[in-house]
Amino acid sequence: MSTPSLRSRITRGLTAGTVLASLAGGLAACGGDSDAATTSGNAASGTVTVGAFSLGAAKEATFKVAEVKSISAELPKAIAKSGKLEVGVGFLPAGSPPLGYVGSDQKTLTGSETDIARLVAAVLGLKPQLKNSTWENLFIGLDSGKVDVAFSNVTDTEERKAKYEFASYREDNLGFAVKADNSWNFDGNYENLAGKTVAVGAGTNQERILLEWKKKLAAEGKKALTVKYFQDNNSTYLALASGKIDAYLAPNPSVAYQVSSTKGTAKAVRNAGTYSGAGSTLQGLIAATAKKNSGLAKPLADAINYLIKNGQYAKWLAAWNLSNEAVATSEINPPGLPKTDS
Repeated sequence: MSTPSLRSRITRGLTAGTVLASLAGGLAACGGDSDAATTSGNAASGTVTVGAFSLGAAKEATFKVAEVKSISAELPKAIAKSGKLEVGVGFLPAGSPPLGYVGSDQKTLTGSETDIARLVAAVLGLKPQLKNSTWENLFIGLDSGKVDVAFSNVTDTEERKAKYEFASYREDNLGFAVKADNSWNFDGNYENLAGKTVAVGAGTNQERILLEWKKKLAAEGKKALTVKYFQDNNSTYLALASGKIDAYLAPNPSVAYQVSSTKGTAKAVRNAGTYSGAGSTLQGLIAATAKKNSGLAKPLADAINYLIKNGQYAKWLAAWNLSNEAVATSEINPPGLPKTDS
């Protein structure tokens, strides 16, 4: 898997063609990076709101998260002394619902990634300082020390481990969007795609996987899998609503957001199944990303595991309709996508 393919899960699958994303894009800065407002929760005070200003696609919840001294004691001294956690997110210029985008108040950077960053910062007793940038500048910020950690849908890969260390917090999955009244399910079996017409974004990781399945079905003499391409998400979901396609294979968070935002409407969709973005042999993982040997991976993982144990993690995922990407535990530098696919 190439780095552009990883990026395309964010930029292609999540930003193109949705009205909400366009709104967020119009509000976001157009430069390389910006300091974002953090009005959706003051982690340093121990009160964190998840799902705030979400444009109706998340369930807002506020709860207390106290500093855990045994975990904050693990922080590098310079960060502990500063009292701040400089958090990088890479959602310029257009925003990527539900991961990160400008919310309904037209100023607050909201999303699942910013929320988990605030929760982790609270456990560490630090005030989160969110810095929004382009995807490329996100890693420049890590390399230069402008930010301490990235919470930005970054996939754990073996190639990236040469420069970064990881603390996992979500599965990296693809999802099948279908009409809400469609009873078909993927069930983890590509053979269930025989005879179906499925849309996918060109040049994406999910396209590579779908075309592999198409080839397998043809070799096995099964009914053909037809692959369709559309200009943007709006066009794709219109095709789904009109019955021109049976399903749309996209990043699971993008599907989750569409499910939430169309619920109860004539264009309602549901998720018909997920599949690891790493393929059949490895569960891909999304991870908090810090500079290698920064000393942050362990306190980050311990903070995430504290949130898992005490229930705030599950509430965070549920707020963003991402419970199907839950991990049982945060791991430090777990096996990542191999270099041949990275």
